[in-house]
Amino acid sequence: MRKRTKARQLALQILYQIDITHDNSSAFLESFWLNQTEEIESTVRQFTLELVEGIQKYREIIDRKITQFAENWELKRMAVVDRNILRQACFELLYRPDIPPKVAINEAIELAKHFSGIEAGRFVNGILDKIREDIAKSRPVRNLSKENS
Repeated sequence: MRKRTKARQLALQILYQIDITHDNSSAFLESFWLNQTEEIESTVRQFTLELVEGIQKYREIIDRKITQFAENWELKRMAVVDRNILRQACFELLYRPDIPPKVAINEAIELAKHFSGIEAGRFVNGILDKIREDIAKSRPVRNLSKENS
């Protein structure tokens, strides 16, 4: 399994626990790492923490963006795992320009297929694709031909 895929899975587990217990303390995170049955590489752990901390930092903005495009769905009524997959991918779309949007969405779809229900992949894809389109419309496109003249 690729390192970032593993990190996304770990981040999803942490986000799920935070969402259920409302505990994101450093003691909680230490306990999470201590309870892992396998050794976690430092790069995987680092990316996991970047995801979790970024999502926590921008959670209100992320939740508003998801709610904006989740037609007929309230965030609190979504399955906990689906809600956190959406948060994770939305964070990557909004705040991680180093991650191509297609990668963020495809990884989220795979997480949904693996950890959620049968239709979750389509549900996640539908919302994230609308968010991706909205972000693309709001970011100016650079005209490289004029810059190279």
